[in-house]
Amino acid sequence: MRREARGAVLGSPAMEELLTPAEMARADAAAIAAGIPGPALMEGAGRAVARAIARRFRPTRTLVLAGPGNNGGDGWIAARHLEAAGWPVAVAPLAMPRAGTDAATAAARWRGPVVPFAEAELARAGLVVDALFGAGLSKPVEGCAADLLAAARAPVVAVDVPSGMDGATGAVRGFAPAAVLTVTFFRRKPGHLLLPGRALCGDVVLADIGLPAGVLDRIAPRAWRNGPRLWRLPKPGASSHKYTRGHVAILAGPGMTGAARLAAAGARRTGAGLCTILAPDPSAAAILRAGAPGVIVSEDVSAALSDPRLNVWVIGPGLPPSAETRAALRRAIAATRQVVADAGALRAAATPADLAGCAILTPHAGEFTAVFGPPGEDRLAACRAAAAATGAVVILKGADTIIAAPDGRVAINDNAPPHLATGGTGDVLAGIAAALLANGLPAFEAASAAAYLHGAAAARLGAGLVAEDLPDAIPNAIATFSGD
Repeated sequence: MRREARGAVLGSPAMEELLTPAEMARADAAAIAAGIPGPALMEGAGRAVARAIARRFRPTRTLVLAGPGNNGGDGWIAARHLEAAGWPVAVAPLAMPRAGTDAATAAARWRGPVVPFAEAELARAGLVVDALFGAGLSKPVEGCAADLLAAARAPVVAVDVPSGMDGATGAVRGFAPAAVLTVTFFRRKPGHLLLPGRALCGDVVLADIGLPAGVLDRIAPRAWRNGPRLWRLPKPGASSHKYTRGHVAILAGPGMTGAARLAAAGARRTGAGLCTILAPDPSAAAILRAGAPGVIVSEDVSAALSDPRLNVWVIGPGLPPSAETRAALRRAIAATRQVVADAGALRAAATPADLAGCAILTPHAGEFTAVFGPPGEDRLAACRAAAAATGAVVILKGADTIIAAPDGRVAINDNAPPHLATGGTGDVLAGIAAALLANGLPAFEAASAAAYLHGAAAARLGAGLVAEDLPDAIPNAIATFSGD
């Protein structure tokens, strides 16, 4: 497969589309059909790898492990450019490229040492370049290739992906090494962001090797790395008032009232004009009225359902997974409210049909499995299927949160720090999403922006955060990404 080079690094705002290996192959083919020679693309890819290595490391004895395909061709070219820069380099081919291929041409231009594909050669290396297999791997990495990769003690630089990592899903096929640096081309693959693959890539450099951006028009990507390029945060205008900024309603149960309070705090800090917690249980209502003074507390759910100004509802935080919760969810949907379903509402669903008509679902892996079945290795496909089955945008929460729309669009959110994994933070996320819906963002954009702001706020707080800290960090995160 072919790709792009000259050093656009991870995070470039113009390169947020994600391409599967099959889509990347189509991009390569389209570029070649447009008159860009395949060998030129391979030359650019190998040169990009060499440049990324030279920027990161001092010259050291380097061993390039080269596979028989185009990934190996990139490795042969990287070796040539490193040697030209004065590096001591040897190439250890797993197998030589097939005659007549671009990779064979690249190998023929190498004039340096060719050494056995053996552990003894690996032991002498201060740096290992993994150019064995690319993102479109069709079978597990096993046998001598796996054994040699596993034996590497020097830092590993991966070409495109660490060999054995599925570029479409991030899953490991057989064995994959942990690289300290991965150099990929034109656009990232989903596997660069999805676990466990993301943890194996180390730092990722995205290189431009000359593929024209116009090839994306033919591919029409449906996956993106989540970020501000995908959405625009709503801003109040001079004539805005509390009702134009939306009224979020949160249904609270008789216990775990803190969950509703966290969702309310998230919604208010994200810009909801009003926030009402509906607590039909009098004892819960009394507890909630002792909370934040800016939150309305009401026991009359029926009156709230008849008031169209309460346009977005959060149902689930702190609620039991009961038939009553399921009935409350269906009543809100029947009243044409936009519903964010979380926690107890998801657990209360007997089938995906019980969630049909919701705007956004926010399951973690366990809740997703309970309703839709295990997501398996291809979590993008599972989330797309769940969104299509319910008509809702699905936020599958985790360190690599996936946001999927019913029409097949997906975003992968990778800015959440590990210390966000603590109780109650999901309730805050539900409130953030609800406020963005209430302010007029479409569900996919609201869900994507909510996941990003959630991670950005957590990153500002750092280690030791608890869920109660998150809402107060949201305004600064909003200011950063809205230009305020």
